[in-house]
Amino acid sequence: MEIISQILDFFLHLDQHLAAIIADYGTLTYAILFLIIFVETGVVFMPFLPGDSLLFAAGMLAAQYPDSLNVWLVIALLIIAAILGDTTNYFIGRFFGEKVLHVKIFGKNFIKPEHIEKTHGFYDKYGPATIVIARFVPIVRTLAPFVGGVGHMNYRIFITYNVVGGLIWVIGLTLAGYFLGNIDIVRNNFEKVILLIIFISVLPMVWQFVKAKFFDTKTT
Repeated sequence: MEIISQILDFFLHLDQHLAAIIADYGTLTYAILFLIIFVETGVVFMPFLPGDSLLFAAGMLAAQYPDSLNVWLVIALLIIAAILGDTTNYFIGRFFGEKVLHVKIFGKNFIKPEHIEKTHGFYDKYGPATIVIARFVPIVRTLAPFVGGVGHMNYRIFITYNVVGGLIWVIGLTLAGYFLGNIDIVRNNFEKVILLIIFISVLPMVWQFVKAKFFDTKTT
């Protein structure tokens, strides 16, 4: 329980933790941000790292500490991290997919089959555009490129959607934090803003569940 509370504290007070990182590590903060986004999008076993909230917080802190964190450098580096992450995940799925899917910890699959099924549901509905849409959906964001690799999606199609999705995701959320972060109601209620971002981002998964549970069964 203590670990869970620490994780929740990190998510909900990401602005404070990121400010501490800036104070302690200075320019190394850029590398830390790059690594977090790369791992969250590029390592199929790490879908629970902060993505949306980290981008928003990075933009917000760049507005508050412009001498320590340049927003345009942050955006450029994190776009590269997001694109490289998805690309790495795609090739992990393409060459090691079946083995990764059967990795077990304490007798259970590390990657839950229901998460894979939900990701397949996105592909069935949106096709290759899933790579773009998934950028804004936790867990699916990490699994979408992996599943694309497992299914041997045409790489030229994949990289096109990967680049578009990375640009929209990083630029949109980072600039949202940059321009909204200095508004008192946002800065003073960061935890609520993060919860709202998480709530909005999981809505597509909730809708997929509700649709499969209540609507699809009625039509069969």
